[in-house]
Amino acid sequence: MPSLETLNYLLIEFYDKLSSWEQSVVKGTGYSLAQIHTIEVLGNHGPLRMKELADRLGITTGTLTVQVDKLVRAELIERCPHPDDRRSIVVKLTPSGDALHRHHNQLHLALVEDLTRHVDQQEREVLIRCLGKINREF
Repeated sequence: MPSLETLNYLLIEFYDKLSSWEQSVVKGTGYSLAQIHTIEVLGNHGPLRMKELADRLGITTGTLTVQVDKLVRAELIERCPHPDDRRSIVVKLTPSGDALHRHHNQLHLALVEDLTRHVDQQEREVLIRCLGKINREF
C-alpha cells in the first residue's frame, strides 16, 4: 500500500516541521510550549474545568495543576468558581492571557497563509474536510 506509506511519511514530516516551528516561536517568550498550548485551548474553548482542560491537552490533572499554578502566577489565567457547581473550579484567561492567545493565534494564521499560498480554494476545502475527518478519529 504505497499510498498509505506515503501518507504516513508526509504526516510525520508535517508533524516534525510544525513541532519545530512551534518550538522556535515559543523560544524566548519565557513560557513553555505546554503553557502556550494551555493558553491556546482556553483561548479557543473558553473557561474549562480542570478535568476538561486536562483531557483536551492529553495530560493528567496533576500535571495540569503545575502548569496552571505557573500561569496563575504569571497572571495569564485565573481560577474561578464554577457558575453552576460550587464544588468545581474553572480556569479562564485573564486579559493578558487573552492577548497572548491572540498574538500566538496570529502567528499560526500567518503560517497557514504562508503554507497554503500555492493551494487553491478548492484544494483548501478538500484539506479542511480531510483534516476534520482525521481529527474526529482522535
